[in-house]
Amino acid sequence: MMLLFFGGMSAPAGAAEGAAELDGAALSLAWGLPFAGILLSIALMPLLAGQVWHHHYGKIAAGWATLVLLPMAMIFGPATAWSELRHVAAHEFIPFIALLLALYTTGGGVLLRGRLMGTPATNTALLALGTVLASVMGTTGASMVLIRPVLRANAFRRRKTHVFVFFIFLVSNIGGSLTPIGDPPLYLGFLAGVSFFWPTQHLAAEFLTCAVILLALFYALDSWAWARERPAPPAAEPEPLRVEGGVNLALIGGVVAVVLMQGAWKPGSASLFGETMPIQQLAAILAFLAITGISVAITPAALREANGFTWGAMTEVAKLFAAIFICMGPVLAILKAGPAGAAAGLVALTSDAAGAPIPWVYFWLSGALSSFLDNAPTYLVFFNLAGGDAGALMGQGALTLTAISCGSVFMGANSYIGNAPNFMVKAIVEEGGVRMPSFFGYCGWAALFLLPCFVLVTLLFFR
Repeated sequence: MMLLFFGGMSAPAGAAEGAAELDGAALSLAWGLPFAGILLSIALMPLLAGQVWHHHYGKIAAGWATLVLLPMAMIFGPATAWSELRHVAAHEFIPFIALLLALYTTGGGVLLRGRLMGTPATNTALLALGTVLASVMGTTGASMVLIRPVLRANAFRRRKTHVFVFFIFLVSNIGGSLTPIGDPPLYLGFLAGVSFFWPTQHLAAEFLTCAVILLALFYALDSWAWARERPAPPAAEPEPLRVEGGVNLALIGGVVAVVLMQGAWKPGSASLFGETMPIQQLAAILAFLAITGISVAITPAALREANGFTWGAMTEVAKLFAAIFICMGPVLAILKAGPAGAAAGLVALTSDAAGAPIPWVYFWLSGALSSFLDNAPTYLVFFNLAGGDAGALMGQGALTLTAISCGSVFMGANSYIGNAPNFMVKAIVEEGGVRMPSFFGYCGWAALFLLPCFVLVTLLFFR
């Protein structure tokens, strides 16, 4: 039954036992069911079986990953399943988690002391600051540096969930749209040949449109919540703002330098787990791990304790995203197969009758898939679908590349799993005792506030 369920009683022609590469053209859409399963588990189990999920989410995620790898080994051969697992580990999960770990650890070692009161003006200023910082130190770095100060500033308020929802919208996603450092999709574009300041020049208007509207909406919503609640701020002596753990800011600068190094230094390739990888990527992984170790060694434990730092959020992200990467592998393979794959109808929507790309379709398709698939590989799928030539896309294809970039970065905010910082912020906020919306509840917030912004961006820039 399992073989029949996943695509037939025998492997398609060419999928021999010794095959070592997953052919997206040979996969049915049923291979996306484990991916849908892990998404629904993340969405529903915390609501329907909270205790089970809290204690066993790692095992549940591993079970969905097994439902991909085991049928793959049975139908296409163990070599193909092992190759897919190696590829996900070497090219996607390890580089992803190493960068995330470095930013999480260093960001958690920066403590903003002083009396911050979560008034509408202060909260709006903090979100605006984070939105700017996200393109300088990455959405993960900016999120990790600012989320705990925002939590502390709003500790005395009851109506505050919206603060952290908009934090994810702005700091964890849209703010990272101006440089390759800001968000992983743009970083992959940089490695593929897109110049460093191309996003700054071509995404600025779309970024400002969304950022200004969302900050204005947030200020209005927070002012309404403040007026309804009329919170009484705790009495305390004034304390000037100051930053402790400044050495971690230097380490975040080191992370940024390593990211830039990967675009400038290309010494060749080497092997990891039998996978050929660029040496600069291997060097970056080692550098990120070294930066993590240095941050742990030199940051006083008392500072991390005062910052409310724990490893729980990082552990949860690592376990869930390991399974997510495995489960979405067949889905991405189907998309990469283009007209030859089971998603051919979706791919056909990106071009008109004359074969010219349709920018608004690229914006919404790359965005819709980035909402639930990881936005970095989704960006690459559509980058290659549009021709894959960075020079041509920066020139005559600039509007198409802008649409792909905006869709991948902006719409990563549509769900908790669209971009890794989203889930990290959710986990940290919940560790701090604040109840966040459920998976579908958060998507409802995104539909209410983000989708109208994206419709406006479409009408203004991508028609």
